[in-house]
Amino acid sequence: MYALIDCNNFYASCERVFNPTLIGKPVVVLSNNDGCVIARSNEAKSLGIPMGAPAFEYESVLRRNNVKVFSANFPLYGDMSRRVMSLLSNFSPEQEIYSIDECFLNLKGLQTDLQQYGLQMKSRVEKGTGIPISIGIAPTKALAKVANRIAKKFPKETGGSYVIDTDEKRIKALRWLKVEDIWGVGRRNAKKLYGIGANKALDFVQLPESWVLKNMTITGLHLQKDLKGIPSLEMVPVEKKKNIATTRTFETDLRTFEEVRERITTFTAMGAEKLREQRSLCNRMIVFLETNRFKEHETQYYPSILIKLPFPTNSTLEMVKFANIGLKQIYKKNVYFKRGGVMLMDFVDANEFQPSLFFNSDPRHKKLMEAIDGLNQKYHKDVVRIATQDTRKHKMRQEHLSKHFTTDINDIITVEI
Repeated sequence: MYALIDCNNFYASCERVFNPTLIGKPVVVLSNNDGCVIARSNEAKSLGIPMGAPAFEYESVLRRNNVKVFSANFPLYGDMSRRVMSLLSNFSPEQEIYSIDECFLNLKGLQTDLQQYGLQMKSRVEKGTGIPISIGIAPTKALAKVANRIAKKFPKETGGSYVIDTDEKRIKALRWLKVEDIWGVGRRNAKKLYGIGANKALDFVQLPESWVLKNMTITGLHLQKDLKGIPSLEMVPVEKKKNIATTRTFETDLRTFEEVRERITTFTAMGAEKLREQRSLCNRMIVFLETNRFKEHETQYYPSILIKLPFPTNSTLEMVKFANIGLKQIYKKNVYFKRGGVMLMDFVDANEFQPSLFFNSDPRHKKLMEAIDGLNQKYHKDVVRIATQDTRKHKMRQEHLSKHFTTDINDIITVEI
């Protein structure tokens, strides 16, 4: 048996944990630079605000309905996610973190009332973090997804935990679920299925395997078997990233080399930190810039450069040095840049790397980076940073940003008695 645990309206729920007055009110969270809606509370969904809606187009709707708007507070959401996943890891030795707000647990061999076990998870997480969750439990991962959808759709009837443990329940659930809502089907395949009259998940399950294999590849066939109750989708171990990209649209158009260098330095530092988290070393990086393509009257310029590092490294100091060398080669004066980024690639495992006889990363940097990462983790992000980085913490448009309640000592809630 597998359990799929999903945090309900996760970003909005994180904001509500530290501001209970938001409970029962419409809440939306915006993307970087306050561009589009990336999260909605149930109340906001009922107002017809779609996912991905441009904030400026729905400004009157938000204001008229007194919708509470927040800028994405990813440090807070990431920390709350880690707390939720840590609590859930106590319910099974095998956990697959599927996304920031979802994870699978393998409940193989567990001899207990699974419905109650799900409710125990819900109680533990909500008591420990304040985040509401829904739990779906079934013999396969795809069916656990279906069970989770039922738990979320009918919270009063299920209590937020639903178990598919009989064939009767499985068929009933598949008869209810639309094909477009099947995990992993996607728009293109849903269109194919609707085209042949397969409107429900049960219709999909009953299709000839040959048709599924031909039209939806082996991935679709595994999904179909999983929905039949035949385990075909295994737990996936956490894999190291093969490349790390840090890109942003700038708050304003940048013109001077110093302004652009600051952004590239910051992006490189962010990527280097992620490299160290997964214990990897980088061999190559790409630095790129873009002008504002919507300002057609201005010079358009989209340069990029691939930099081959002389040795594998995850030292922020060394990587920033190489990134700036590349930046100098592509930077052009009197050009306004609106976007830029750094992509790291060609990784090797830091624990298995064989040093060169001639060119290697400075060995002193390893302990230095460990000390910097430790300080930043203990206090708050970027308390120690490269001197060329701007002292302003936020460089994006974030007019509705909440406090960093769990990641910045200065933002911890104080209680007056």
